[in-house]
Amino acid sequence: MSDHKAFSFVFSKIYSLYVQKAEKNSRTEAEVIQIICWLTGYNSNGLTNQIESENYLATFFAEAPTINSNVSLIKGVVCEVHVEDIEEPLMRKIRYLDKLIDELAKGKSMEKILRSL
Repeated sequence: MSDHKAFSFVFSKIYSLYVQKAEKNSRTEAEVIQIICWLTGYNSNGLTNQIESENYLATFFAEAPTINSNVSLIKGVVCEVHVEDIEEPLMRKIRYLDKLIDELAKGKSMEKILRSL
């Protein structure tokens, strides 16, 4: 694993930015929580513990119960990079989450964001 700067960002700070972005676009914190739990397998208590622990993103993803099996359906561009082309596994997970929050802020339905088949 490389020492990318993003890996040492504190998850609780990123989480608050996600919530701000969602609320700015008339979405809710509950939807942000649903997306994060869908992606990582955390339940609401586990997510709350991660936020309160002020863990780094690397720790947040390392301790995630399970990454959703439908992540391969997440495609598109985040920060000018196609998420499906990112080779570093941790960075790919971070960008998956960024992409899902971007979709929420752009008004996509939760069914589409969560890749309901």
